Amino acid sequence: MKIAEVVSTFPPYKAGIGNVAYYNSWLLARLGHEVTVFTTKQKFFTDYIDEYPFKVKRLYPWFKYGNASILPQLLYKLPSYDIVHLHYPFFGGAEMIYLLDKIKDIKLVITYHMDVVGIGLLRKFFDFHTKNVLPHILNRADKIIVTSWDYAKNSNIKERIKIEPEKFYEIPCGVNHLLFKPRFKDKNLIKKHSLYNKKIILFVGALDKAHYFKGVNILIQAIKKMPDNDDFRLLIVGDGDLKESYKSMVDSFGLSNKIIFTGYVEDKELPKYYNLADLLVSPSIDKSEAFGIVLIEAMSSGLPVIAGDLAGVRSVVDKQKTGLLVKLNDIENLKKMIEFLLANPRVAKEYGKEGRKKILELYSWEKIGYKLDNVFKSIT
Repeated sequence: MKIAEVVSTFPPYKAGIGNVAYYNSWLLARLGHEVTVFTTKQKFFTDYIDEYPFKVKRLYPWFKYGNASILPQLLYKLPSYDIVHLHYPFFGGAEMIYLLDKIKDIKLVITYHMDVVGIGLLRKFFDFHTKNVLPHILNRADKIIVTSWDYAKNSNIKERIKIEPEKFYEIPCGVNHLLFKPRFKDKNLIKKHSLYNKKIILFVGALDKAHYFKGVNILIQAIKKMPDNDDFRLLIVGDGDLKESYKSMVDSFGLSNKIIFTGYVEDKELPKYYNLADLLVSPSIDKSEAFGIVLIEAMSSGLPVIAGDLAGVRSVVDKQKTGLLVKLNDIENLKKMIEFLLANPRVAKEYGKEGRKKILELYSWEKIGYKLDNVFKSIT
């Protein structure tokens, strides 16, 4: 089959939805499909070379704001494909596909990754879009994929699941368990960041406005409340337009000796950072976080995790088995959980072992690829 993967962001931009589209494309290509990714051309990665077993078409947007892009080119580029696989949310791209489907009645599969919440004026726009535009887009879908039933049944599309259950499939996000696996700590990284004899708390995520919900400010405040000793460090891996404001916050708290911003880390180096850590913290604050790719990357690496107690996330993290779930926006609760895992390495190690076991059972990309392939075959 000729399959078009349509997504708002794509590597090298670091974001969960783009990474899912990347692995979906790899898997479908390995299964013999002709795959093309359609995404927005990012001005920061103009010299990036795509070397994949599938094509990548990076389109110039007519208008762009954050990760939203108006791409009318989709109207004439997509009709020749047997399946169009839209990764939602994609403001600007989703509407073009809706118009195309009204004109040509394409075979459309939508992966509904998350509700979009936003803050300030964006919240009002997202509310309007969810109530007045999204239903029309979902009406055009032949099948709708959700990453977990827990999230979907607590999301903005929960009533639709009751009305059209036959449309829905659960296919979780996956992880490359051969890349992200337990290893010894990298001595070069220990030297680079001066981490000798330090316990390492790790955060991995985009530090831009589109990912305001990752809870970085909550994590920094929790570190401020921890005892003033020198036996731990927090590594914040990622980049984006909010990084400087987070660094200013760290400086104002007098924590620049304890919190290290690594900046952008290449994919081939990222597993080494997980292997440096004693635990991963992902304290997301609202339902814009629906799953948490970094959680399964950490679990696959044998790490215990601390995550926000959110629908979808709690289907990934088994409380007091593979990690801990923190109350949303609760700085004191987060502080106590971090301190507990640092003070109880045997418990932390057991959580990490159980997490790795869960990854191998449920979240390997190979298993997910066959599930996705079956969904596509069911409508062609």
